[in-house]
Amino acid sequence: QVQLVESGGGLVQAGDSLRLSCVASGRPFSNPAIGWFRQAPGKEREFVAAISWDWGISYYADSVEGRFAISRDSAKSTVYLQMDSLKAEDTALYYCTSGSLPRPEATWGQGTQVTVSS
Repeated sequence: QVQLVESGGGLVQAGDSLRLSCVASGRPFSNPAIGWFRQAPGKEREFVAAISWDWGISYYADSVEGRFAISRDSAKSTVYLQMDSLKAEDTALYYCTSGSLPRPEATWGQGTQVTVSS
């Protein structure tokens, strides 16, 4: 089993940047990929980005392509989500997830809140 703990959320203004982190513990590589989903108030959870632990193959949602960048540090069992040019519509609870590409959904963290004011 893998446990996931997110950090780095906060309140920012539109156009600002934020970096989320997620540390995987337990058996962090029991799943081949790790990623991020988000859920805005009143909306369904949606995929954001994912990356494979081994070769670093990544996938992005169209809505964040070019603004967000996912990366991983296997030595630290940590995945990062660099979010630039944030928009009000990026406001959501961001979840770190573990599983298989292209959308790792087997295990979920508790989430970290990102709020973007316009």
